[in-house]
Amino acid sequence: MVPLATVMEKEKENFKFFLGIPYPDRRTVAVNTVKGSQMLEPLFEFSGACAGCGETPYVKLLTQLLGDRLVIGNATGCSSIYGGNLPTTPYSMNKDGRGPAWSNSLFEDNAEFGMGFRLAIDQQREYAENLLKRYEAKVGKDLAAEILAAKQDDEGGIASQRERVAKLKEKLKGVDELAAKDLVQLADGLVRKSVWVVGGDGWAYDIGYGGLDHVLRSGKNVKVLVLDTEVYSNTGGQASKATPRGATARFATSGKKTARKDLALTALGYGNCYVARVAMGASDAQTVKAFVEAEQYDGPAIIIAYSHCIAHGFPIEEGKGLEHQKLAVDCGYWPLIRYNPDLLLQGKNPLQIDSKPGKIPVEQYLGAEQRYKVLHQSDPTEAHRLAKLAAEDVQYTWKVLEGLQKTFEPGAAPIAKTDALAKTCQTN
Repeated sequence: MVPLATVMEKEKENFKFFLGIPYPDRRTVAVNTVKGSQMLEPLFEFSGACAGCGETPYVKLLTQLLGDRLVIGNATGCSSIYGGNLPTTPYSMNKDGRGPAWSNSLFEDNAEFGMGFRLAIDQQREYAENLLKRYEAKVGKDLAAEILAAKQDDEGGIASQRERVAKLKEKLKGVDELAAKDLVQLADGLVRKSVWVVGGDGWAYDIGYGGLDHVLRSGKNVKVLVLDTEVYSNTGGQASKATPRGATARFATSGKKTARKDLALTALGYGNCYVARVAMGASDAQTVKAFVEAEQYDGPAIIIAYSHCIAHGFPIEEGKGLEHQKLAVDCGYWPLIRYNPDLLLQGKNPLQIDSKPGKIPVEQYLGAEQRYKVLHQSDPTEAHRLAKLAAEDVQYTWKVLEGLQKTFEPGAAPIAKTDALAKTCQTN
């Protein structure tokens, strides 16, 4: 330790040099791998969340994978507080001055708020396409056709579309017509945008669930990221429907008596929705794969991300959060799954189970966190009863998952690849 004034100017220059190190061209990076994704520029940094927060790594990864095409509707909660701690914000810009678009809505209507983004973006794109057809002669038939037919399913395709849109704006620069000016203003909407609804379990499982259900069933291309801390973290740690059996929380000090709501199985029941449950500490590769697949899926998608929290009762600031995530997966409490309806249409099993239960006893996971241990001190008999039921909850969940996986096997009755099912997956 030395006096700050003696190193300030030198470290300013060092930090300036660090910020000037260029990031690789997104088109040259394998974005669907852990190593590749971490080579991409994060457009979320210095958030001011709790030290060791389990939510922020998922948000950071989201901005790395999607960059400045990302549009976020954020429910009120921890993620809205550290996400919009005005007058500063952790969402940043790249060297081109572009970054994610972010706005916060209420607990009760955030899913609908996000779908409003999707509808508005789609309407603007449709209007821009119609105007482009009108000005086809002025901008050139070839350029107009290339823009309208552009495949934007990878970084190369998106970069090429940006270049075409820049040419389009240049060609219309001297056209003094209101419609042409509208097209210049809306031209960036011809580059694919990715709309994500982000929030915690208090929003997704409880207060905003009605809207979430509506959006997932709508068939619209809206993605959902649930940062699941299993408790109302931002308001002090009250129990939510995501709180597991046997855990204590504020106003639930006698232990949660019922099993947690399984939002993943609920969403899986829609059939037309991409569903994933992830835990970065257990499998970073599976987490990246789920984010990439959700983005590529042409329809609604939901990722439920295990997010350790200070309310769980262990020193997250010491970097032990990922270890606890791994314990949750290894005991079978938090199965890692991916359900992709596109695989069903290809004659493949759409339900992939990416983890195995029973590597460690459920009790080992429960005993590692104060939210479970506190009940053993106040009411040991009840604590043992709930711990036993919690272990049975794990067994039940796995029976359901493994049964569903067998049911989805190609050719297995009663579910098989049919034209009617394919039509349902594509249109609903």
